[in-house]
Amino acid sequence: MTDESSLVQKLTAEVIGTAFLVFIGVGSVPATLIVNGKAPFTMADLGMISLAFGTIVVATVYALGHISGNHINPAVTLGLATTGKFPWSRVPAYLGAQAVGGVIGAAAIIGVLGHKASDVGLGVASYSGISVAQAFTAEFVGTFILVFTIMGVIHRKASAGFAGVAIGLVVFAVIIRPPPATSAAINPARVFGPMLVQQIAGGTVKWSQLPVYLVAELLAGVVAALVYHLISRTPADRTPSGVNDVDLGAPSYDKISS
Repeated sequence: MTDESSLVQKLTAEVIGTAFLVFIGVGSVPATLIVNGKAPFTMADLGMISLAFGTIVVATVYALGHISGNHINPAVTLGLATTGKFPWSRVPAYLGAQAVGGVIGAAAIIGVLGHKASDVGLGVASYSGISVAQAFTAEFVGTFILVFTIMGVIHRKASAGFAGVAIGLVVFAVIIRPPPATSAAINPARVFGPMLVQQIAGGTVKWSQLPVYLVAELLAGVVAALVYHLISRTPADRTPSGVNDVDLGAPSYDKISS
């Protein structure tokens, strides 16, 4: 009798995990702005928002990692597939589930906070006052750090049981980096979901910026995975496919998040 979750269960877990990430993480942005009122946005506010993102990532890793891998980020899914740690045949379904989760999470923000959330921007990722190249670089670097870290904590030599904590902390660190030029989205699903819901709610959305986020983040996911694979590969990794994962007890890609 197999102990493997079905594809439907995996996709449902990805929808739920991504929805949680957007609702808690992105939702902390309008919540902070509503509570602050006319008070200036401070570094302490940014710290609490970063903490919201980091803690929900930790929670979903341990709650959903054993079901779907808790990728909850298309950049992570693509990076894993590029290095052979995730089947390409499941990539489209995972990306679709993550996009749906992003939309549900953003809709839930308005459901809880009301239209005030949309009035203050709904936490939609955007940039202003900087060039496209700088925005691209900011998202590329942040996503690279995230995916590179994930590849490390799921490596067969990595210390077991600490993936969730490590990934949550790196999310916190990347988002709080000064200055947050692009909202430090580092996740295409987190970008798309709030944008779509904000548009439906009648808010202003800079759709022309979406390609910058998507290309930077997805490319960073692939590059980070390849770079880590290059520097960590040893002769033991050149054994026939499947031997390391089964016989050596390597950490599974179903123990990760983003």
